[in-house]
Amino acid sequence: MTTTETRAAYALGRAPEEYERLRAQARVWEAATTRLLDRVAPAPGARCLDAGCGPGETMRLMAGRVGPEGHVLGIDVDDSLGAASLERLRAAGLGQCAFAAHDVTADEPIPGAPYDLVYARLLLFHLPQRIAVLRRLWDAVAPGGHLVVQEYDLRTISVLPSLDSVEEVLRVMTGAFGAVGCDVELGARLPLAFAEAGVGPPDGTDVAGRVEPLAAASGMLQAVLGSVRPAALAHAVTSEAAAAETSEALVADAAQFGDRPLLWPLMIGAWKQKPAG
Repeated sequence: MTTTETRAAYALGRAPEEYERLRAQARVWEAATTRLLDRVAPAPGARCLDAGCGPGETMRLMAGRVGPEGHVLGIDVDDSLGAASLERLRAAGLGQCAFAAHDVTADEPIPGAPYDLVYARLLLFHLPQRIAVLRRLWDAVAPGGHLVVQEYDLRTISVLPSLDSVEEVLRVMTGAFGAVGCDVELGARLPLAFAEAGVGPPDGTDVAGRVEPLAAASGMLQAVLGSVRPAALAHAVTSEAAAAETSEALVADAAQFGDRPLLWPLMIGAWKQKPAG
């Protein structure tokens, strides 16, 4: 998940393997994000912001739309990840991309605002200050521009027929996220969040899902479980022994019941166009 939130409250890891997981996750949801970008249709030459840019995969999608005359800025508190992402984008010939280390929870304007498109995916999910940050992102939208947000609803994660190992992974994940102030149901609450932030009702919403065999999905579950493990231990959501047992049980179940379908969290999007001046 993206990493613009303050370091103290972040439930996930910041190791190279976590960065690779973020890139894989971004590729999973590329079609859903592409659909929303097509809906708001940033024009060639437009200025775009990716708030919580993480691995930079959405910056790449934006850059392809705005072209060499456009501008795409990614912001994130994780400056090492941001710098590495920018290096990859520049190596791909996307010179219209830039990166700035910035904490959106700070009471400061968004750098370089206003933008024709302000986008955030799996950012507000992590932030106890999510309404204030959403308001700040809306302030960074230029007249006539768009705000686009995509967030998870984790409640849908399940395997059929159910397995205790998957249920325990979900319990540990949601417990760790909740302990640091995340909102695991934020995707479904986006219209309420838009209203509370003063953005107004979304112009539209989008719901994307993914179902795949447990054998294929178990790797991502293991990666998330490992990433949240320190936070889960720190908040007594689980123990070292229980976490190891859960990981082992998931491996065994993926081998024995690998064809059972697993439903990922829903990715729910909302967008709003700011009235032209």
